[in-house]
Amino acid sequence: MLEITEGSHAVADAVGKCRPQVIAAYPITPQTHIVEALAEMVANCEIDAEYITVESEFSALSACLGASAAGSRVYSATTSQGLALMFEVCFNCAGMRLPVVMSIVNRALGAPLSIWNDQQDSISLRDSGWLQLYAEDNQEATDLHYLAYRVSEDHSILLPSFVCFDGFILSHTYEPVDTLTKEQADSYLPPFKPFQRLDAADPISFGLFAAPDYYMEFRYEIDQAAKKALSVIPKAGREFGELFGRDYSGLVEGYRMDDADCALVAMGSICGTVKDAIDEMRDAGKKVGLLKIRSFRPFPAEEVKKALSGVSRVAVLDKNISLGSKGAVALEIRDALYGSQTPVYDYIIALGGRDVRKKDIARVVSLAEEGKGDLFYGLRDEVLK
Repeated sequence: MLEITEGSHAVADAVGKCRPQVIAAYPITPQTHIVEALAEMVANCEIDAEYITVESEFSALSACLGASAAGSRVYSATTSQGLALMFEVCFNCAGMRLPVVMSIVNRALGAPLSIWNDQQDSISLRDSGWLQLYAEDNQEATDLHYLAYRVSEDHSILLPSFVCFDGFILSHTYEPVDTLTKEQADSYLPPFKPFQRLDAADPISFGLFAAPDYYMEFRYEIDQAAKKALSVIPKAGREFGELFGRDYSGLVEGYRMDDADCALVAMGSICGTVKDAIDEMRDAGKKVGLLKIRSFRPFPAEEVKKALSGVSRVAVLDKNISLGSKGAVALEIRDALYGSQTPVYDYIIALGGRDVRKKDIARVVSLAEEGKGDLFYGLRDEVLK
């Protein structure tokens, strides 16, 4: 059913139709509208779930960890400093192979304090073992939650998932969203069947002490499960498309890439602005295309390499910075293209919610054509003096 709705409410609607049995979250801007809506659904008996009110984000994810270990489908949501407070538990969820799904409404990290959007928060947890999916618009943000549960709960994967979408730009924006009915959601996402769970009649333990003789093997198995998701995500995305007409089989997605000379690479809502800018540049005779990264973890290196094989230069728009190095996406792109002669230019852009307009995208393309890259784009003049 097509309706005009706020991004957070569309996501809450999708999460409710995924039938989580336990929800635990702590409200934090700009995630709050999601958990408010879910709390109202639980209070009105619209979904059969236990909503746990907690005193912090650390407690929220800890509650989800325990409920998932006990055999429940669980959900949480957070952003920025809240995700930072969950750091320890994020590693525990992945290490215990618990298929938790969590919305990350991307927001800059302090200090200085910022409530506006960039992707530093989720990128900072890229090594934790969670799958990371990034949405361009509210339709994609909504649909990716069904996909995340389907993939995380696959017994060949059993890893938690972040569904990341940009704070305020998407979470508080009203857009047309085609929402699934409960029957449609059930046809795609079956009831949760835990691979193993805590049971007093058949005791097992999660997350025990591992001596050096065994620790590496645990990390290896998590790594292999994440890499296996490179084939499981496209399969689940293709089946979603067959049922509902929106195909998410691509870990990456190209826009006007067939004859592109310069490829822009980006994740999240900025891709919409990039597409509009590309259309204008195409009208002016510039052969520019976009490669959108939908799955950052696992990173689809082979798909990226194939998609960028015909371009003369690559310009990466990174809404994050690995301080003292490069943006995280650019580092992955350079690794994927290792051995290629194609130059990869990195542009740190839009940190802390700074506006990016079509003219900025065009300027980035011009800088790449001039061979100028690996810079913070749009710094105030007084900083450069």
